[in-house]
Amino acid sequence: MADAPVPILMYHAVAADPNEATRALSVTPEAFAEQMAVLADRGRTPVSTAELAARWRSGRPLPPRPVLITFDDGYEGVHRHALPVLAKHGFPATLFVSTGWLRGPYDTGGGLDTMLDWDQVRELAGAGVEIGGHSHTHPQLDQLDDGRLRSELILCKEIVSDQLGTVPASFAYPYGYSSRRVRQAVRETGYAQALAVGNDLARRSQGPYALRRVTVRRSTGAEEFGRLVEGRAIARTFARDRVLTKGYAVVRRARQARGHLLRSRA
Repeated sequence: MADAPVPILMYHAVAADPNEATRALSVTPEAFAEQMAVLADRGRTPVSTAELAARWRSGRPLPPRPVLITFDDGYEGVHRHALPVLAKHGFPATLFVSTGWLRGPYDTGGGLDTMLDWDQVRELAGAGVEIGGHSHTHPQLDQLDDGRLRSELILCKEIVSDQLGTVPASFAYPYGYSSRRVRQAVRETGYAQALAVGNDLARRSQGPYALRRVTVRRSTGAEEFGRLVEGRAIARTFARDRVLTKGYAVVRRARQARGHLLRSRA
């Protein structure tokens, strides 16, 4: 059915020996290969972010048992380890890059581990991986003033367009944080859809700028991964994450309100 919920898997680093900054949100190359085999064995049909959003926007039916495979930030292991596995199965995926973290002329030095360079990003794009935006320096977008927010969004879009020759259509919020103001800015920048986190299945009713994903991490075992793909026991699996997210949301809103007050007095 066109309105059936869809699991969107959120990966970060794929690495055998990641550093401490990325370890918790990484998966081993072996685990990633096993997880992709699970998708194939269960008859899942991976689609890109742009395709899912376009089908939901038009009302066209989705392919049977759809799933999205997404990667955030731009770690080198996506090219080294994930791409051969995706190619083996013929799976599309989406990579959301923080352009200031990638190795090359725009590198700000903020990358948390070994990052992709632009030649590797182009190879990924040529192999059928959709390249989306993930801001320039990976800030908490909802904490930025309007000028810095738009700069992060526009610079990311322009760099990807310049390096790949195609305009990115999809965006993912760094840390999953957004607000009505951020979502509006993302839309006005020209992105057609955007992904959050939320640790829940994506549904058409969420709207194209707040589609939810489920986190795959180093501690995700085979049974848990199978449940995530089938949409079972997600609330229980991510109960602690949701409590922490709600608590931190209160803190962020307070910081944002304080920032607005200080700027209004300046």
